[in-house]
Amino acid sequence: MPGAQDPGLEAAVRRRLEAVEEGLLVAAQANTALVTEAAQHIIRSGGKRFRPMLVATAAELGDRVDEDALQVAAQVVELTHVASLYHDDVMDEAEIRRGAPSANQRWQNSIAILVGDYLFARASDLISALGPRWVQLQARTFARLVQGQIAETVGPEPGADPLAHHLAVLADKTGSLIATSAVFGGLTAGLGEQQLDALAAYGEEVGLVFQLSDDLIDITSDVTGKEPGTDLRAGVPTLPTLMLARSKRPEDVALTQAVQSDLSDPARLAEVLGRLRAHPVIEEAREVIRAHARTALSHLDLLPDVPARHALAAVATQLVDRVS
Repeated sequence: MPGAQDPGLEAAVRRRLEAVEEGLLVAAQANTALVTEAAQHIIRSGGKRFRPMLVATAAELGDRVDEDALQVAAQVVELTHVASLYHDDVMDEAEIRRGAPSANQRWQNSIAILVGDYLFARASDLISALGPRWVQLQARTFARLVQGQIAETVGPEPGADPLAHHLAVLADKTGSLIATSAVFGGLTAGLGEQQLDALAAYGEEVGLVFQLSDDLIDITSDVTGKEPGTDLRAGVPTLPTLMLARSKRPEDVALTQAVQSDLSDPARLAEVLGRLRAHPVIEEAREVIRAHARTALSHLDLLPDVPARHALAAVATQLVDRVS
């Protein structure tokens, strides 16, 4: 478990995540073998289960834990995340997801989209058992996920700041669900409104740290699960390239032009990757990520001084320098 420092907390979170894993497969079952197989496809391929982990950890911030509500909430955030991956893969025309053929490649786009819709529906069905507040938060999170995807698809408006647009997209597509995961955990622990707000703010920042570190990993890491420079080759904007594009120095303008050129040739891609890795913008981008992590940590000050709070703090700091 990322961030775990207390053996008792780590054991409790691991036990809960094992139950979540079983529950996810049950929740993804359908009336036909085809839909069941397709809906369980990404779940069975594994994953970090980062969002359920946040639910299970934040639940330890109070004096009691509603274990039944925790299981529902943890399954709901992961089902929502997985459902969004089906849609993302269609939008991105992805061929591989977690080392296996993506659902859109295996069953075609229309099936992948409908399976994503089915999982969103299952998440909504599950959360309805916990009451209107939970349903409202889930619905608002879903709306932000959709808006973030649309904003990413259409790009920034004319005259808008591309970097600000990128951060807004990441906040909606990633930060919203991570924030909801933390709040769901706080709700199962019976925390007060001020503390729930702190968890939401923490989660929003952690979501940015999570995705912005991915931006760096695409350029700097050789041990990630995907080929280095995948986003670069596809022309996907990332924190370092957007920061670089702001510079007016001739050498930076030249490098930005290289970044935006055709990088389908592996040798050309390797050359541009090398130039980026050696550029000060990498460390400048890492400092931006550290700043978001510090902001995330500041929101934890309102939470009880217990092992779960320290684990959440460790999550934020460890994400800054992760390599995969």
